[in-house]
Amino acid sequence: MADNKKPLLNKEYIENCKGCQIERRKAQDPHIPWHHFFFIWVITLTAALPISSIFPFLYYMVRDFNIAKREEDVSFYAGFEGSAFMVGRTLTAVLWGIVADRYGRKPVMIFSTLSVVIFNTMFGLSTNYWMALTSRFLLGAFCGTLGPMRAYATEVSRREHQALGVAMLSSAWGIGLVIGPALGGYLAQPADKFPSVFSQESIFGRFPYFLVSLVISIFALGVSILCFWLPETLHTCKPITDGKVQDHPHDIEDADSEKLQDTENSWLSLLQNWPLMSTVILYCVFQLHDMAYIEIFSLWTVSPRSVGGLSLATEDVGQALAVAGFGLLFCQLLFYPFLERKLGPITVSRVGAVLSIALLSGYPFFANLRGTTLSIVVDLASALKNVLSISITTGLFLLQNRAVRQHQRGAANGLSLSMMSLCKALGPAGAGSLLSWAQTRQTASFLPGTHMVFFILNVVEFLGLVMTFKPFLARAAEEYC
Repeated sequence: MADNKKPLLNKEYIENCKGCQIERRKAQDPHIPWHHFFFIWVITLTAALPISSIFPFLYYMVRDFNIAKREEDVSFYAGFEGSAFMVGRTLTAVLWGIVADRYGRKPVMIFSTLSVVIFNTMFGLSTNYWMALTSRFLLGAFCGTLGPMRAYATEVSRREHQALGVAMLSSAWGIGLVIGPALGGYLAQPADKFPSVFSQESIFGRFPYFLVSLVISIFALGVSILCFWLPETLHTCKPITDGKVQDHPHDIEDADSEKLQDTENSWLSLLQNWPLMSTVILYCVFQLHDMAYIEIFSLWTVSPRSVGGLSLATEDVGQALAVAGFGLLFCQLLFYPFLERKLGPITVSRVGAVLSIALLSGYPFFANLRGTTLSIVVDLASALKNVLSISITTGLFLLQNRAVRQHQRGAANGLSLSMMSLCKALGPAGAGSLLSWAQTRQTASFLPGTHMVFFILNVVEFLGLVMTFKPFLARAAEEYC
């Protein structure tokens, strides 16, 4: 054993253990691990792009399937198609977390990015509503990157860099939720927008939403190949205690230790970890709001003004969300780590929730604007809302990962992701139905039309704000410190 152990800073590491190699690098190198952050960024971006790319053209795609009998019913069916991805992820997120804890983060990343290539391409070639719904469900079920990648972001970072690592993940996710709609807005229906390049008889004319899926699938294929060089962080060695590797699990004392570890490895035991569960519950509330907002924003902006919409084109929505992406990247990488160190994650989340409520209160009045003024206001509002949403949830990522040990982080993030995905599945379905109902009451005396929609969104956000003042979150913050 003496040949494959190397002492460093009062710790000992197993030479052929990938996890020990990461720990040794963290102990030796105080610099920011940009190499690992790059993997975090591109893999998270790959997971985010197919989720958000459909929003600018979802309304038109469902309408083209001719499943809705009335204009007002399009949002209803679009809501279910938008939620299918999250339903699939809800059912498998815990499983992917357990797989990542047992076999490593790297195999899950490779398999999941390849699944994006397959099922996202299948979605672009959908010929009816039910095929599109099924492909979105399978895409969510087999894309298990986000939970293990959250654990990975903290495992490759020294403690002083963890906020930046999680901010990188959040910014990549936010950028994906912006670049995706931008791609969807500009590349959907290419035969209509660029007839000199794409003819109506080509595959892009017969499948008007395939070009968007093709571009994202090509990117995902490149990332899946890149994942073969992803450094693994999971420890495969046995623990070292007092300078000795525990090689005798059959001893009575070691058997008791093994039994305790088996209990701790059970994802069901995570439900008893209240600092973890408190942040997961709060995170789910904010994610329910955010997903409902994204669905409503994408449908509301392209809906006709006769039903309370803004009558924007898909490229206008894509532009608004692209502008939001640049603002998000700038704020997350430069401002969020500083604010988190000065104010703490809970205070940042509270301020973000208050400002978000104030911002959404003004959304219904955008319908009074026209032309360039409308475009500028929508762009700025979308950018600010994205920055606030990501700032709220980034701190909760940190709290979740520091509430559990490494051998439970994959399962913990899988449990969190499963609960979050359920809320995100309810968000688009409920938001589509809510918008469809609100568009039929334009002349109501109390909160007519979209006034009711954004009022309900603010109620959900206010609920999350209130929960940040509860004692259970304070206990989670103590665990964080």
